[in-house]
Amino acid sequence: MAEKEMSPTPENATLLQAFEWYIPDDHTHWKRLARDVPKYRDMGITALWIPPPCKASSSSGNGYDIYDLWDLGEFDQKGSKPTKWGSKDDLLELSAVAENCNVLLYTDAVLNHKAAADKTEKCLVVDVDPEDRTKEISEPHEIEGWLGFEFPGRGDKYSQMKWHWEHFSGTDYDAASEKTAIYKIQGEFKAWAAAVDTEKGNFDYLMFADIDHAHPEVKQDINDWGVWIAKLLSLRGMRFDAVKHFSEDYLREFIENLKANVKEDFFFVGEFWKDSLADMTAYLDRMEGSKFSLFDAPLVYNFSEASKTESYDLRKIYNGSLVQARPVAAVTLVMNHDTQPHQALEAPIEGFFKPLAYALILLRREGYPCVFWGDLEGILGEFAEEPSCGGQLPDIILARKLYAYGDQNDYFDFETCVGWVRRGTWDKPDGMAVVISNAGPGEKRMFVGEDHKNEVWTDVLGWQKGEVKIGEDGYATFTCPAVSMAIWVKDDAYGRDQFGSFKAGVGLGKE
Repeated sequence: MAEKEMSPTPENATLLQAFEWYIPDDHTHWKRLARDVPKYRDMGITALWIPPPCKASSSSGNGYDIYDLWDLGEFDQKGSKPTKWGSKDDLLELSAVAENCNVLLYTDAVLNHKAAADKTEKCLVVDVDPEDRTKEISEPHEIEGWLGFEFPGRGDKYSQMKWHWEHFSGTDYDAASEKTAIYKIQGEFKAWAAAVDTEKGNFDYLMFADIDHAHPEVKQDINDWGVWIAKLLSLRGMRFDAVKHFSEDYLREFIENLKANVKEDFFFVGEFWKDSLADMTAYLDRMEGSKFSLFDAPLVYNFSEASKTESYDLRKIYNGSLVQARPVAAVTLVMNHDTQPHQALEAPIEGFFKPLAYALILLRREGYPCVFWGDLEGILGEFAEEPSCGGQLPDIILARKLYAYGDQNDYFDFETCVGWVRRGTWDKPDGMAVVISNAGPGEKRMFVGEDHKNEVWTDVLGWQKGEVKIGEDGYATFTCPAVSMAIWVKDDAYGRDQFGSFKAGVGLGKE
């Protein structure tokens, strides 16, 4: 056998979004994750996307209301030393545990804005039309904006920069008049960033105090922070919040600086949340050379529609999705902290469809799948939900780890029942057959290979009872229950004894 063919098959990569919006502000989440990293690694999780670790506007802020990039829960600022998620020491411990378990760590980077300034500052602004930010609707006038950031709890440690009005391009509140509007800050070289999404004319302004990434002091401070936190936490990737709203030109500069000073093989994914494949692919084209990925928002909306439409045509489930158009650049997902129930971008997916959706991202060759912590462990708070997939999402993840390898043969030939086969590789030969149905009981005659003839296969989930014997010709008829799915694998395949051993929901316990 050729040397290339004898190379070991790499384990499938699976990302876990390691938080959900309603986790309590008990400051113990870093400890909770550190405790569970070994479990996640055994299950098949290879990377964790952690929430924004920087100090927020309050001790209960999730970090998207970011106050200080350089405070990772170390300084007494905004009501506490730890962030909602925990202390800096706890975060460093999580980093060490993840590295020891060979789990990659990606942080959420919120670079678009700052919140909860320490003081107001007077500056000159013009009001702009909220629906078309390119239209000025007032003469220049002075406001008192919350634009002064002194970081009294941190002082000059790590960074000496203090932020003032000139470091921002816009804000939304005048403390003097107590008026809310979208104010475009005036000054030499001041303008909305040009390389942003064109929704609302120019979508540079999103919320709070909008950072001016054209300012040299801003660029230097954020670039330095990126290198600092990447080295401190041994990061292997970043998720960028709100990339539609800040300069693509600056983001490319930030990425190149990080790769030059930390690691060339960093992973970068952006939240470009828009149900427009054309806009997403155009963005990726503009980021060419940065090895950039995006979350597949159109696929999430397809899943939502499919779960709410009777007899939805499953053959069209990938239509208009990023994973269909650019599989290498697509991070596929079912839900995240923004689309979960009662959040701003809520995209409801009925419970019966969650297992099908996870099969469609986890058990296929295309895309980099991201599992949502709220689906795996449950959602807390006022809108609490149990773990999805009947608590067996860990088993679907494990099936990806063990069997989702090799060539993929699709049987997308019936509206309400589709299937596919993964043929395995020379060193991961077991393979799998998957059947999903969003209507009555499903049935697919599929070819798994003559090398599997006379083998007995069963459903690893246990949802479809009975067994299937592979024919002499390598074919068998695989089934699944109504409005459900089945993952068929040889009954004595490697790792079969591990199914059912991972209990969903245990991550909710406090330390």
